[in-house]
Amino acid sequence: SLVSLIFNTVYSAHHIIFGIAARSWWFFTIGIYCAVLSIVRFVVLRHKGKNRFVIQFTGIMLMVLSISLVGTVILAFVKDRGTEFHLIVMLAIAVYAFTKITLATIKWIKARKSKSAKLITLRNISFADAFVSIFSLQRSMLVSFEGMSEIEIRIMNVATGSAVCIIVFLLGLNLVQPKRLTKRKQ
Repeated sequence: SLVSLIFNTVYSAHHIIFGIAARSWWFFTIGIYCAVLSIVRFVVLRHKGKNRFVIQFTGIMLMVLSISLVGTVILAFVKDRGTEFHLIVMLAIAVYAFTKITLATIKWIKARKSKSAKLITLRNISFADAFVSIFSLQRSMLVSFEGMSEIEIRIMNVATGSAVCIIVFLLGLNLVQPKRLTKRKQ
């Protein structure tokens, strides 16, 4: 988790700096999203008090982040259709996104039977991070490779972005619901 935290912090800093330099609201907002997830991951790793606080804090932060993602989905529809990249860059982005989803799935399998609040919380953070990476990959792929019209790209961006917003919200809600947590403790 510490390596993931460091990697995500560097990744978010890159997106924020690139977003400012290129004047891209998309990269800037995704950078901020990843930075907030890094902060939440740091709080989870460093917190030594009651697990309930960490779970509630993370759940609320994921729900707030999902609401802020709605703004990026609207932005993707109205203004920014995506950034076109060279094939090699797209392959690197795809490897990164699929590595994140694979690692998140492995963490989910490991934490599935665990009663550790930190493992469950880190699992949800990993999935929230991975799904946003998949959304970012999809946006770039649609404009980097030919085959879809402008309106089809916008529809795909809204559909995928909305699904990611809902998934991230549900990941947060899963942590906030006290009934599910008491069932896990038993």
